[in-house]
Amino acid sequence: MDALHNLLSRLRTSPVARDERGMTAIEYALIGVLVGIAIIGGVTTFGTSLNAKFTLVKTAVASLPGK
Repeated sequence: MDALHNLLSRLRTSPVARDERGMTAIEYALIGVLVGIAIIGGVTTFGTSLNAKFTLVKTAVASLPGK
């Protein structure tokens, strides 16, 4: 158990462990993915709602007299 503790303490103090550029890039990538998912969800919902409105208008126009 002491060997594992020593290994972990050496890893924490190594220069690689202190370099957080990779972690920052991963965080930005995750934020980008989440924003993309939110945009896709919003556009899909908006598109479905807009399609329903156009269908309603099409039905109303088709039922006008003289058509």
